[in-house]
Amino acid sequence: MKAFRLEELEAERAANDGAYLQFLRERNMSAGLYALDAGSSDPQAPHQQDEVYLVVSGRASITVGMETTQVARGSVVYVPAGVPHKFHHITEDLRVMVIFSPPEG
Repeated sequence: MKAFRLEELEAERAANDGAYLQFLRERNMSAGLYALDAGSSDPQAPHQQDEVYLVVSGRASITVGMETTQVARGSVVYVPAGVPHKFHHITEDLRVMVIFSPPEG
């Protein structure tokens, strides 16, 4: 079993000075914590993997393809592989758990 605490993952991500921390990688999937501060822009490009976002905290909008919705704590968003997507209008520091399948990279 592998178990994680969000507070510890966030501290590790911040200590490594990056917006993304991959904390789990298995044969069929990977998981990470993604952080965007209020007012920042999301530099993502489409991924080759399907992904699921679970918003842990914060508020923003996300556009996936041609659809836009607002997200906040508890929101879950599915993004198919190859589809352009970005968080924007980030009004509260955003922390998002990301699941990729197959594993990213």
